[in-house]
Amino acid sequence: MTKLIFDCDPGVDDAVALFLAFASPQDLEILAITTAAGNVAADLTARNAAIIRQIAGREDVPIHAGAQRPLVRPPIGAGDFHGESGLGTLPVFKPTKGAAKGHAANVIVDLVMAHAPGEVTIAATGALTNLALAMRLEPAIVPRLGPIAIMGGARREGGNITASAEFNIYADPHAADVLFTSGARCVVFGLDVTHQVRADPARTAAIAAIKTPAAQASANLLEFSNALERDIVGGTGAPIHDPCVIAWLLAPQLFTLRPCDLKVETASPLTLGHTAVEFRLADPSAATVQWATGADADGVFALLNERLAR
Repeated sequence: MTKLIFDCDPGVDDAVALFLAFASPQDLEILAITTAAGNVAADLTARNAAIIRQIAGREDVPIHAGAQRPLVRPPIGAGDFHGESGLGTLPVFKPTKGAAKGHAANVIVDLVMAHAPGEVTIAATGALTNLALAMRLEPAIVPRLGPIAIMGGARREGGNITASAEFNIYADPHAADVLFTSGARCVVFGLDVTHQVRADPARTAAIAAIKTPAAQASANLLEFSNALERDIVGGTGAPIHDPCVIAWLLAPQLFTLRPCDLKVETASPLTLGHTAVEFRLADPSAATVQWATGADADGVFALLNERLAR
């Protein structure tokens, strides 16, 4: 059983990742959902997490809102890709239960320090502001953390918000720099691997055929992303970025990892948020960062379907 803090900025693909996590109580003990500004503003990401939690019937899991803006750069958003609400065309409503008291960064510190070293894993599928704040508040959490599974960055794929940067890292590159220079153990799922896991029409239809509330909502979200993929790049299936993080926690055999050195560009206006990934290491066994290079896409969707059917 993995004790998990899920830091996110829902967001269409964050929402599907949340459904996957909520549907896996035998594998994941979710200690908290923490949210920050990213895909949409901070008040919306907290509300969206609560909406997904209510649809999933998991009001037992606390949500804590966090950072309202990046550490240094001006806030940006991705409303063009997630809709004005952040949840595409999924009907939004006022959740019966909102966020709990306590800033996300403080909650992360408290939970990590309250557990044994290595016991708390973090899934991070948005801007890394909350984690950077937590590390600055209490540097002692770094050696106590289990792996941090991150959706962010790109190597061969370049970028999806600029020519050289992936959105989550670009949204707060200085926070990402804090994280990747901290010495924390990280497993990173960049565009190189998430672009291998696409919700093509057949996969989306298979989810739509599952009649649970979580599956129906997930199908709605994926269909929204697929429509954008068709309109913007002419593709037939949108990549499901954030669910890859949760899929790895549940079934690590579905992914191929490679040790690397990772640095984030924070100075250049041209390449801000670029992740420089270096595989040529003097001692690969000493690397604290693992970069995902391959995925069993059919296996990821089989896992997603099986869990959403519960």
